[in-house]
Amino acid sequence: MALIPATILTGFLGAGKTTLLNRILHEPHGFKIAVIENEFGQENIDNEILVQESREQIIEMNNGCICCTVRGDLIMGLTDLARRRAAGEISFDHVVIETTGLANPGPVAQTFFIDEEVASEYLVDAVVTVVDARHAMHQLDTYKEAQRQVGFADKLLLSKTDLVDEAAVQQLMARLRRINPRAPIVTSDFGKVAISEVLDLRGFNLNDKLELDPDFISAQEHAHEHKHVHDHDHDGHACGEHCDHEHHHHDHHHAQHSDNIAAFVFQSDRPFQAEKLDEYLGTIVQVYGPRMLRYKGVLWMDGADRKVIFQGVHQIMGTDIGAKWGENEARSNKMVFIGQNLPQDTFILGLKQCLV
Repeated sequence: MALIPATILTGFLGAGKTTLLNRILHEPHGFKIAVIENEFGQENIDNEILVQESREQIIEMNNGCICCTVRGDLIMGLTDLARRRAAGEISFDHVVIETTGLANPGPVAQTFFIDEEVASEYLVDAVVTVVDARHAMHQLDTYKEAQRQVGFADKLLLSKTDLVDEAAVQQLMARLRRINPRAPIVTSDFGKVAISEVLDLRGFNLNDKLELDPDFISAQEHAHEHKHVHDHDHDGHACGEHCDHEHHHHDHHHAQHSDNIAAFVFQSDRPFQAEKLDEYLGTIVQVYGPRMLRYKGVLWMDGADRKVIFQGVHQIMGTDIGAKWGENEARSNKMVFIGQNLPQDTFILGLKQCLV
């Protein structure tokens, strides 16, 4: 039986999660969705819909959706929903979990890996973060939770763009890309966003693509070229096969806002030695795992004709065998790490030492 896809919806207080959820719960979109409000707090989906009691409530909506408040253990809530679905008591094809505005989405995502019963019923489709264009700059400056929510995202929904000018929107988007270059950004004013921008994104699943914002890559490459201008003549081209350095990059464009959570990319045109890389990744995950929000890579292993895909959340890391390298496809490694005050130079040096 197919696993039930789950979307983790997060965003800071007042970002617009409730507005989006009310649209999901009421509009005739044709999907059967179970919406879980994780933790009983001030941000109920709709005070007129949810009866504020101390026990779980499941309320069926007229468009086929289900609203469920989980005020206890999320694992118990998910397994109970799956049990009732299997028994034919309720019907749904997708789960949307709303976290509270001050929540770190990391432990919610980890729930789907650390509990065997949940893992046997569900898979994480994506972490979707709603960002308030009017207040996000201040929130990112002030609250580490806001930075974590952006860093964890597979997609960013930008709300309230009508309340700020275009220059402010562009400045915010540039900052969001520095924190998380792998999450596409779309606008979602008044909760008006296509369901396809929220569900079935497959942003969390292992695959042989690593989508990174091209502006982030080009900015890092520009900084990289500037740093090495006296050592290498790039002339706008990639290094040749005998170039001895790896393409690690530094972003120098965040003078105004110093974020604890940031991303960096490692790229290399040389293959990894599998045993060395396994040992090194295991070491850094043990040491820095609590500060490693999201990380993912498409890897070229020495002697292998298939790509190796890896990704992780904090200390939980998974790998998979990807597609075969194309006959004319340039083989390379591409990895992105998003975390809190990660020692970029240490990571880069260690990864270089794992290359053939």
